[in-house]
Amino acid sequence: MTFADPTQTRTAPAVTDAAAPQARVRDIRLDFFRGLAMFIILFAHTPGNFFTSWIPARFGFSDATEIFVFCSGMASAIAFGATFDRAGFALGSARVAYRIWQVYWAHVGLFFATAAMLAFLTNLDATTRNYWGQLNLWMLFVEHSEGLWETPDMLFRFMTLQWVPNLFDILPMYMVILAMMPLVIWLARIHLGLVAALCITLWVFGQRSFMEALGLPYFNFTAEPWVGSDDWQRRWFLNPFGWQLVFFTGFAFMRGWLPKPPVTPVLIGIAAFFVLANMPLSNIGVREFGFEWAREWRMENRQLISKTDFGLLRYVQFLSLAYLAWVLAGDKGNRLRVRATHVAARLWDRVLTIILKVGQQSLAVFVVSIFVARFNGFAMDMLGRDTGTVWAVNAFGCACLILTAYLAGWFKSVPWKGQR
Repeated sequence: MTFADPTQTRTAPAVTDAAAPQARVRDIRLDFFRGLAMFIILFAHTPGNFFTSWIPARFGFSDATEIFVFCSGMASAIAFGATFDRAGFALGSARVAYRIWQVYWAHVGLFFATAAMLAFLTNLDATTRNYWGQLNLWMLFVEHSEGLWETPDMLFRFMTLQWVPNLFDILPMYMVILAMMPLVIWLARIHLGLVAALCITLWVFGQRSFMEALGLPYFNFTAEPWVGSDDWQRRWFLNPFGWQLVFFTGFAFMRGWLPKPPVTPVLIGIAAFFVLANMPLSNIGVREFGFEWAREWRMENRQLISKTDFGLLRYVQFLSLAYLAWVLAGDKGNRLRVRATHVAARLWDRVLTIILKVGQQSLAVFVVSIFVARFNGFAMDMLGRDTGTVWAVNAFGCACLILTAYLAGWFKSVPWKGQR
């Protein structure tokens, strides 16, 4: 995910760590696609939301998570990479540690706020649903018949990331990847090949089926360490050892460690082929067109498209899609800005401004999106899921994200400093 805060750092190094930092014109594509991902994440996490029929995950192996993590790597290269260049390795590492501290408390606050809301909604007379049960939070609210868990113990496990409940894997995953950044920066100063070797090695050891077939250890953290044998314990849904690959790919592009891909008909054709070729194997192919052969293929090749471990075909499909989006948006996103003066162009300019603002305030917006998504699911349970109601509830959720983005931006501007 991206929870680096590039709005506070407007420069980034031009090429490698050895090169002198140069001014960089802000590329709006980063904030634009990150903002779009935030709205998609809101829709995807809202239970019973028919908007999810049209999110990217339905048409390919990758989804908004890849967009967000890739853009996170790019934003982190701007926000943290420049600090390593300007202030040195020790202070750069300190800034990363401070960001991990911020993300940790955002994770804690999000969990307790969401758990409290779900407990309140479950106790309402108007509902017969168990909302905290939907997220498998029984450990907090129900005493186990065999005494295997107690609330104080579960809270300790949560605070130490031993227990990572359903839906709350994203911020822990991001914290682990952030913690890898000083090592990646240090290796880059020796040789970029070492960075590639580290990222690829961690990714390989994060592929469960492959490592188990070789009889080698599988890298991931346990989400519920008290459940059964080691083979049956639930692991983090988003494995940081797999997902770091797409994060540091974005990081490497923004640092200049990887060259900017040229815009050629051949590359565009190859990328388009990979994007289109996976559609019959996607959820659309299986659910809408009834391709049973695709269902069987997905079952036999689960590791290649695994979201938990970030399977290889997700990586290939996402990079192909990202390249096409990068080409269509134009250099530094100049095609996203419409210069015409008609009403539609002015409306798009306002929409673009809002999307960019949402993309710039990622941590605050993400936290609110998860909370609001669960509330929106409750609202549709109460009001119904006819077309008008679903549109209205989703519009409410989007308005909450937009308001959060502008409020976060206002607070970060510290407006009271100029007041006497």
